[in-house]
Amino acid sequence: MIDLSSSHLARLVDDLGDIPIVTDPKIVRRRSRDFFWYSPVLNELLNDKSADLVVSPRNEADVIRVAAVCARHRVPITVRAGGTGNYGQAVPLRGGVLLDVMGLDGIRWIKPGLMRVGVGAKLNTIDAELQAKGWELRMHPSTKRTATIGGFVAGGSGGIGSVNYGGLREPGNILAARVVTVEEEPRVIELRGDAAQKVNRAYGTTGIITELEMPLAPAWPWIDVVVVFDDFVEAAAFGYDIALADGVVKKLLSPITAPLPSYFGSLKPFCPDGKSILIAMIAEPSLESFKSLLGNRGIITLETPTDDGPGKVPLYEYTWNHTTLQVLKTDRSVTYLQCLYPHDRLMEKVVEMRELFPDEVLQHLEFIRFGGRVTCSGLPVVRYTDADRLNEIIRLHEARGVHIANPHVFTVEDGSRYKRADADQLGFKHEVDPYGLLNPGKMRSFVPARP
Repeated sequence: MIDLSSSHLARLVDDLGDIPIVTDPKIVRRRSRDFFWYSPVLNELLNDKSADLVVSPRNEADVIRVAAVCARHRVPITVRAGGTGNYGQAVPLRGGVLLDVMGLDGIRWIKPGLMRVGVGAKLNTIDAELQAKGWELRMHPSTKRTATIGGFVAGGSGGIGSVNYGGLREPGNILAARVVTVEEEPRVIELRGDAAQKVNRAYGTTGIITELEMPLAPAWPWIDVVVVFDDFVEAAAFGYDIALADGVVKKLLSPITAPLPSYFGSLKPFCPDGKSILIAMIAEPSLESFKSLLGNRGIITLETPTDDGPGKVPLYEYTWNHTTLQVLKTDRSVTYLQCLYPHDRLMEKVVEMRELFPDEVLQHLEFIRFGGRVTCSGLPVVRYTDADRLNEIIRLHEARGVHIANPHVFTVEDGSRYKRADADQLGFKHEVDPYGLLNPGKMRSFVPARP
């Protein structure tokens, strides 16, 4: 890390001109953290990491200036927005500048089915404006009320809505990205179509995103539903039936095993002890069909319009990574995994994993589309003992055909189920970050071409 008293840092700050900065160590440290503490492994590795200062650009011109100054001084830049990630994506490993892009929050334009938006715009703010025009985001994370569109694209993979549209990597889910390079004379590059994937889930290592162009979905009046089941497999089987029912318009299908719902705060009155549940978001016109398919297999205990306004807790904040968070609020001894189930043996593997880890790995599934096929992402809550046992649980899943995207590592490669950086991303990083200043240490296969 740079010594805050050094003349080097003083010169860098002077070169930044009137761009707002923060150097208070307490504030800088707080802003340098995300939710890596979900993982006891990452908590040990990242707890003492921090930037040296926070820089808050007001517009793209400021971003270009910061990129040029950092390139000249060879100072690392870690881009940060809402800081809602779980893997230390926005935690600086080597100090330097934490680039807070929350000020780039303008909605440039909205057209039928399309929008152009600044990277720092909050997802909830975007959706509120879209709803008034009859549109909505295709998908969003469970952190929608605090996350930004740029953080979602740079660090996320999918979420609420992925049961319809798959993840961000599916063709057509990111239309364009505007990127600033980190060079002494920065360039602005427009990535369109498949080229925009060069910045998706790259943790800000492949350029500084300033704007995104995204596709939209028609807005529906959504109904939050909780269905109670005696058995988790029954909950998963019904969720699968609804996921396959193309005529039922849905946005979320989350089977969650007992006893996890007992940790769900204000939702607990709708989750009887010892029962597993399915959390769903169903378009109001499809609710009758949903109930018809349910029959007498489960009991609906909650049915209410989705409301994620101020002071409200929408049902999606009990799903995806929020499921683990709800448990961690009262039990810090647990952690989680991220699994991808094979589409052609889905229910078979759900049952197999349940029998293999009956009490140690508490199942939580999210129905998604992956490569055009319906399957599940699993985000089970794991009773943690030590890193060796956690790695053994991961090995046993993968040996049985359930792929793991490891949430207990902080590099792009190790967190991927392919265990490598996409070739286009690695090559693009060489083009836009020749000195290796963007979030250094997060793409381990990258070797800077210039000193």
